[in-house]
Amino acid sequence: MAASQDVHVRICNQEIVKFDLEVKALIQDIRDCSGPLSALTDLNTKVKEKFQQLRHRIQELEQLAKEQDRESEKQLLLQEVENHKKQMLRKTTKESLAQTSSTITESLMGISRMMSQQVQQSEEAMQTLVNSSRTILDANEEFKSMSGTIQLGRKLITKYNRRELTDKLLIFLALALFLATVLYIVKKRLFPFL
Repeated sequence: MAASQDVHVRICNQEIVKFDLEVKALIQDIRDCSGPLSALTDLNTKVKEKFQQLRHRIQELEQLAKEQDRESEKQLLLQEVENHKKQMLRKTTKESLAQTSSTITESLMGISRMMSQQVQQSEEAMQTLVNSSRTILDANEEFKSMSGTIQLGRKLITKYNRRELTDKLLIFLALALFLATVLYIVKKRLFPFL
């Protein structure tokens, strides 16, 4: 029975080492990941799964250590379990740092997207202002040309009004001269003695 326990202990140790290496590789992948948030989330999930498996194997090794017949082997295995627990605690800290890093990266990506949207909105607003300025300048030029036309029209109307007054005065004077001439002629013909 001791031989089968030794085999189980060796297998358990090998699996602990294997999971330990897999966790280290995944943590390194998280550090190197510059991709989208979904990739970071997938890596984080894998790390948690491997930690769970590693924790389970450490507990299994602890149980095997408690079942050992010889006290020296029992103490040696328990010491090994303690070392694994300490390493796991350090890795858990690294995992929490990786989680924090992932959260910070997510926040930064969100901020980057928001800034990109703000820049796009600013560019659209700037383009709208440029178009509005161009339209206002065109309208201003049109108003200037219309103002010149209106000034010319006012001068022409003023000139026309003066001419009309002058024409009325000339017609009145011509009519008065005509009537005076007609009266003179009628007076000379009808009343030659006066």
